[in-house]
Amino acid sequence: MNDLDYEDYLLNIPYPKPDVYSSLAMPVYNAVAYEFKTASDMEAAFCGKTTDHTYSRITNPTVQYFEERVKQITGAFNVTSLNSGMAAISNVFMSIAYAGSNIITSSHLFGNTYSFFVNTMKAFGVEIRFCDLTNEEDTRKNIDENTCGIFLEIITNPQMEVADLSILSAIAQEMNVPLIVDTTIISFSTFKAKNFGVDIEVISSTKYVSGGATSVGGLIIDYATFDWTKNKRLSELAKEHKNHAFNFKLRKEIHRNLGAYMDPRTAYLQTIGLETLHLRYERQSQTCFELAKRLQTLSRVELVNYTGLPDNPYYEVSCRQFGENPGAMLTFDLSSREACFQFLDNLKMIRRATNLFDNKSLAIHPASTIYGNFSQTQRDAMNISDKTIRLSVGLESVNALFEDIKQALQL
Repeated sequence: MNDLDYEDYLLNIPYPKPDVYSSLAMPVYNAVAYEFKTASDMEAAFCGKTTDHTYSRITNPTVQYFEERVKQITGAFNVTSLNSGMAAISNVFMSIAYAGSNIITSSHLFGNTYSFFVNTMKAFGVEIRFCDLTNEEDTRKNIDENTCGIFLEIITNPQMEVADLSILSAIAQEMNVPLIVDTTIISFSTFKAKNFGVDIEVISSTKYVSGGATSVGGLIIDYATFDWTKNKRLSELAKEHKNHAFNFKLRKEIHRNLGAYMDPRTAYLQTIGLETLHLRYERQSQTCFELAKRLQTLSRVELVNYTGLPDNPYYEVSCRQFGENPGAMLTFDLSSREACFQFLDNLKMIRRATNLFDNKSLAIHPASTIYGNFSQTQRDAMNISDKTIRLSVGLESVNALFEDIKQALQL
């Protein structure tokens, strides 16, 4: 599949079973349990000898169809839907990490992801090694025989850092470590993670996929490209299941035991969201690019950070990985925290709200909200500035958004 036939292909992925009423939309199966004709049929289903559904905490027809659609358009071996992006991240690392292992990552992380690593995983005896993932030498020297994964955000939120995936994937393959990437900022209708050596992709489907912030969800996309005999947690399992060991561990144990499977109503909404994903992504990212250029002309804006701008330090690697319009999020700096608050208070069209890639444009001051409970030392280490506004660009016209920003800046 290529970008040109995304919608044609997606809209014609068949249901696993014909709908009794020939519905064009996959029905919402709000059922909890499923009846079997015989005890033998029930045994076979519960023991994994058939693909029949048993209980909706484990699998559900509506959720399964959503997963199948994502699987088909990404070329993944398997897709698992969770009830949030954070659930996707936590389920991945609860599947592969172990006491005494370490995770290689950057300090430039979304707030809750940082907290999950530093607070939650630390309590289980997992070491978090922060390094500069844009520096090959620094990345290499932090990896050892107990490294269970390299993790990064494809474009960091809100620092807008872009690491070179070709370099990181080469390091990961050489040193027998899986490369795990949060690709939420760039739509998988455009970006093909597998082509860049990503082994496991995690996504907050709350963002682009849901289509207008209709629902909270997450995805784990497993490409089955890593040799799990190299992971101490999964090495025994990999002797039987080989490159499918991660998926087996995740689906048969971790996601069942943690109970974070996606709700069928969410899957229904996000299946509909998939159908307009590429159209919305193209519109929002093009508007974001144009808006970034215009923001650079405003006297009260000290810095515009968007990796699609030619003067951005990550412009070359961003173009190579994501094309000319790298997503619908940008940041810009004003003179002070007070100026940021005044700007937000003056907005008339752009909403003061968290979340990304709603149909409506959203603005937030990350330092006082997402990172409001972090110490100043932590914020400094994570490069979170009091002067920064994060803007998620929606479907409004670029002219209307620019006018709202100008009046909010009192220009």
